[in-house]
Amino acid sequence: MKVRSSIFASFILILEVVGVALFLRGFFPVPLKSSLSSKSKLSDLPAEPLAGSSPNNSRLPQPLFKRVVIMLVDALREDFVFGPNGRRYMPYTRHLVERGSSHSFVAKARPPTVTMPRIKALTTGTIPGFIDVVMNLNSPALLEDNLIWQAKAAGKRMVFYGDDTWVRLFPKHFMEHDGTTSFFVSDYTEVDNNVTRHLDSTLKRDDWDILILHYLGLDHIGHISGPHSSLIQPKLLEMDDVLKKIHGALVSKEAEGSLPYLLVLCGDHGMSETGSHGGSSEPEVNTPLVLISPAFKRKVGMEKPEVVEQVDLTPTLALGLGLPISQNSVGRLIPGVLEETSLRDQLRFLHLNGQQLSCLLKDSTPGFEKEAGFEQFRVAEKAHGSWMKLFFEGNTSEVLTNMGRKVLKQYMEALASMSSALSKQLGKYDMYSMVAGTVFVFQLLLVLLLAMPEALSGEAAVDLPVLSALLSLPFYLLCLLLASVHVLVCTSAESSCYFCSLSWGLVFAAVAFSSAMFCILISMVTRRLPLGSLIHGKSPLRSSEWSLSELDVLLLAGTVGHTLSLAASSFVEEEHQIWYFLLNTLCLAVFQDVCRKYFREQSASRDEEELVLPSKDCHPSARPGPEVFPERWLALATPPFTLVCCRLLRSLNQTGVQWAHLPDVGHWLNSFEHRTLLSLLAAFCLLLIYFLVQRRCSWVSKVALALGLLGVYSYRAAVGNVGFPWQRSGRATSKGTVEARFVYVFILGILFTGTKDLLRSQIITADAKLKSKGLWEIYSGLVLLVSLLFRAHNLPVLCCCLLIQTLMAQFIWKRLHYDAAQTTIMHYWFGQAFFYFQGNSNNIATVDISVGFVGLESYVEAPAVFLTALSTYAGPLLWACHLVCYLSSERGRRSPAAFGHGCYCLALLRSVPAAAYIVLVTALRYHLFIWSVFSPKLLYESMHLLLTAGVCLFFITMEQSPGSSQVHCVTVSRLRNLVPMLSHALCNTDT
Repeated sequence: MKVRSSIFASFILILEVVGVALFLRGFFPVPLKSSLSSKSKLSDLPAEPLAGSSPNNSRLPQPLFKRVVIMLVDALREDFVFGPNGRRYMPYTRHLVERGSSHSFVAKARPPTVTMPRIKALTTGTIPGFIDVVMNLNSPALLEDNLIWQAKAAGKRMVFYGDDTWVRLFPKHFMEHDGTTSFFVSDYTEVDNNVTRHLDSTLKRDDWDILILHYLGLDHIGHISGPHSSLIQPKLLEMDDVLKKIHGALVSKEAEGSLPYLLVLCGDHGMSETGSHGGSSEPEVNTPLVLISPAFKRKVGMEKPEVVEQVDLTPTLALGLGLPISQNSVGRLIPGVLEETSLRDQLRFLHLNGQQLSCLLKDSTPGFEKEAGFEQFRVAEKAHGSWMKLFFEGNTSEVLTNMGRKVLKQYMEALASMSSALSKQLGKYDMYSMVAGTVFVFQLLLVLLLAMPEALSGEAAVDLPVLSALLSLPFYLLCLLLASVHVLVCTSAESSCYFCSLSWGLVFAAVAFSSAMFCILISMVTRRLPLGSLIHGKSPLRSSEWSLSELDVLLLAGTVGHTLSLAASSFVEEEHQIWYFLLNTLCLAVFQDVCRKYFREQSASRDEEELVLPSKDCHPSARPGPEVFPERWLALATPPFTLVCCRLLRSLNQTGVQWAHLPDVGHWLNSFEHRTLLSLLAAFCLLLIYFLVQRRCSWVSKVALALGLLGVYSYRAAVGNVGFPWQRSGRATSKGTVEARFVYVFILGILFTGTKDLLRSQIITADAKLKSKGLWEIYSGLVLLVSLLFRAHNLPVLCCCLLIQTLMAQFIWKRLHYDAAQTTIMHYWFGQAFFYFQGNSNNIATVDISVGFVGLESYVEAPAVFLTALSTYAGPLLWACHLVCYLSSERGRRSPAAFGHGCYCLALLRSVPAAAYIVLVTALRYHLFIWSVFSPKLLYESMHLLLTAGVCLFFITMEQSPGSSQVHCVTVSRLRNLVPMLSHALCNTDT
């Protein structure tokens, strides 16, 4: 069965996306959970240990606190409270930390540092899986054992105001709640006012036991302008005033003889130097935890905060409120909270925490007896029983006290060891799904590689032996073998497998497809061998057909080298350096080709002219005229100019990990004192974008483009990034919703005009010029949308992208006659480099989610996800779209198979690193940096593969099959011949 290269490559990519999705489902582990399906109950608590007799009663010590207020400030970094600017940012909080009855800690949040997984960690005590980053957009109800459920079951009355993620996670748990959306990051004022407006009335009431406040404004300011913005201090002062109001109300309501209150100030995650979060850098994982209560000793000065895990707050709050600890919690009790309680109660609290951790360790670790923490806990429990025996005997000597302190120390060491062992496990991998996904992807990759000679041939068609594979005996034998393996694995697996949970219809389809792919592979391999070629009646490939130029060797070596570099965590963190190096090397190689064309060939032609007399038939244009020299020098200047642009763009945004904290030009331009310079730079860039893009547009699109770019500048002025000369510096900023929607109107108009031309060229007339015009107009609409989404300081990135595309297309790719495969690989390299020029990295924290709300009044999931993905991958998408436009406009000069070659090369460039990387992360799944470095890169690779599949589908729609174009030409010629025949017939009829 013969298939066009573009269709073949797109089909392979779509199936690879399915295989990678299956791998992701198995790779991102399910968090550790107890084997018990029910939740913890007070009746299930273990008894106090007592040596030499039956166990004592299972009483729980009296709760430590009557009321608890949790004030969670989203993206609150620990240095905002404990750092040098703490007294200036939050003076009242700092006073309580230094002189008040409080305990201060630096609570470490585990990656991924995004809101929903962190709320899960704070309420369940578990370390959520990395895939919760995706679930963060649409949080389902939390069903596992958690602190909120335990409080509701115990009759605690809870009130919540703030991020509506809590309401979605815990529906019908709160007596009263008022949620605000956490995704509309342009709002940092009303989102907090909606929480604070309830405080006065709520604090006066006595009908609640737990009050939870989740403030989002600080996080939104970070996303908009970063941690060093002038908006940070006023927001932190506002949060400080809120805490002062809550603390004053709690103090005034404190009654004699009643249990004390507890006020908790914490953050769910920190904030990176760029204002985002999601990664594992110190500013993102270090959050402040301040516990304020009259039950604690008053401080006499600033002490260095102790470091704890964020999940340690869960068992501390549970036992402090007299509740059972959640079954799946891996946290350990914070000992400072117990300092004023009796020694017996302290031992009892630690024993309950140790019993819960040891039960979880039994359920999750086969060889739990060998764990040091488990053995330490058993020793401490025995010593605790001996201490209880002495206690009941009425021993009050110092020996009892010293023995109790020793048991306390043993308990603390055991809790630390068991908590650490559980945290390291994170979850259980679904190896069957991972292996099935990997085999699936590699089968497709091998088919893609074996089809290379046919896919890159002049015909650009691949002959797939599908029918022969489906009718062969090995196909049916493989189906039986794989089906039996599936049954064997699913019946013998200790843990649940996702692949085993699928219906038999889907499993049989997967088994049949995998068997067919294996048979196709065998058939293609035998066809490539000399003996196979004789059997199939085809001549084997000659080496001359695959001669490689120096540029081909460079492109091949660079692609393979980049794939191999992904095996090192440092290279993954600093991947941008690899692409910068490859791009610079490519520019030098292109410069060498330009010199060869315009100097070596010219000197050779002059030597021939001296030896051979000129012919009379020699055409004047064959000789190099004066018009060649400007073109020659422009071609020579293009590679050095590209190098200069790339060097300047590298300084615009610091990315990666090692040097991300260093100041860059982007930070310098965004400072308030350089606003005028940023305004001039933005205006110049928008003008240059217009002149570069409008050349191929119709006059209607030119007007729309000009007005749209003016709207882009107006939007940036409205949100305060740039300014008009007549604007006052103290003018209040807005969300820019009207201005952004004004731009959207022109974007839709340009896209509509281009789509109309494309449909006419594809359906009504096979006009290549009309199709090229439609493609370029769609491209200009995409450029206008990207210019709206890019931050003001990133507009030079878009300018340089368009400028390099124009120069390379005019003076390099066209003049040096690079084929479609070479041009595609160059476009891919440039797209990868510009992905990092934007300021992106392999860290989730660099994803700018604020662009998802440009022009929106409230959070709407579909457009927000689309705009965020488009802005993040703007570099690769712009270069891929330019490739389609360029191949379309050059189709008359190139082979008709150019589209197929380009689509195939693009699919191969994406498939090789994706397939290699899933093998790599499987081998390194227990690596120290698997969750902080390799897992985010895996998500980026998967998303990039999905986008490339979309681009290849666009290739298919733009490529006309040779048969259809020939039919159209024949039809047109027949119509032309029919006209004179009809006129001649009419003349004869008249006569």
